[in-house]
Amino acid sequence: MTVDALTDVAGVRVGHATRTGGGWLTGTTVVLAPEGGAVAAVDVRGGGPGTKETDALDPRNVVQKVEAIVLTGGSAYGLDAASGVMAWLEERGRGVRVGSDPAYVVPVVPAACVFDLGRGGDFRARPDSATGRSAVEAAAASALGARVEEGCVGAGTGAVVGAMKGGVGTASVVLDSGITVGALVVANAAGDALDAEVGVLYGELFQGRVEYPEERVRETARRRLVESAERNALPSLNTTLAVVATDAELSKAQAQKLAGTAHDGIARAVRPVHLLHDGDTVFALATGEHALDAANPLALNDILAAGADVVMHAIVRAVRAARAVDGPGGAWPAYGELYGGGGSS
Repeated sequence: MTVDALTDVAGVRVGHATRTGGGWLTGTTVVLAPEGGAVAAVDVRGGGPGTKETDALDPRNVVQKVEAIVLTGGSAYGLDAASGVMAWLEERGRGVRVGSDPAYVVPVVPAACVFDLGRGGDFRARPDSATGRSAVEAAAASALGARVEEGCVGAGTGAVVGAMKGGVGTASVVLDSGITVGALVVANAAGDALDAEVGVLYGELFQGRVEYPEERVRETARRRLVESAERNALPSLNTTLAVVATDAELSKAQAQKLAGTAHDGIARAVRPVHLLHDGDTVFALATGEHALDAANPLALNDILAAGADVVMHAIVRAVRAARAVDGPGGAWPAYGELYGGGGSS
């Protein structure tokens, strides 16, 4: 049974560490690969990225597999969360072997951050190594194939999309070949996920016929969004992060292509994207459980197309799952609150 989440890719686990209240509105999310690691790659397209260990994922370089990916709030400060994940992995002998002793490992833990500084009221309230450890422990403790909590959790706790609250979302698909492709996103974009004129999320316009809210609802929502943009007056320092995973057997070069085409999913769901002050980054993981069909030259294309689709769906789910925030660091309405079916926190 699938749960329409990144964890539908066998062996992949997700854990969140969330900090709210007392000036905090941030957190960290860890994607934990099966023991032994997964082939990994990355594609960075935002003009203001905050990343760690992404050079190691270049197909020309020596590292082939990683044990975990860290997505975190706290801007560049929050990248320290990866240190806690590294320590946890080292204690278990998981990482790149660098000596004859099995304990001699260097865990390569790529990480990327979103800007959420000060959104809880305290500019210095940001994830650290302890936050990273909490998130990876949560991932390790979760059951295989477990549902993934969405919305204002983990790295999406302080996320904002345009003038609305953002968050974490996830989605998956099983292809006709039996290969699974899943995605987890942190939607925190400077652009908008919503066409405010019609009250519909951009990503849902690609899913076929949609139901448009009544004009009175749209008008009230537009007014609230303008008020939110004026009240918060924050700099457009944002980022959408994603991890796309598959159980297909891919090379690092093929995984890098998957990370690149998955950016199309961001572009369908957020407008505009890849701006100078975005840090849009997509990681790709391949666990290698299913070989590509050598008789089908388009087998990889199916995975690439699915990667973009699940990223788009995950962004829609992130925005729909988000809860409104009204606190000392700012106030952002949620899509559900504006158009029905949502609440506040």
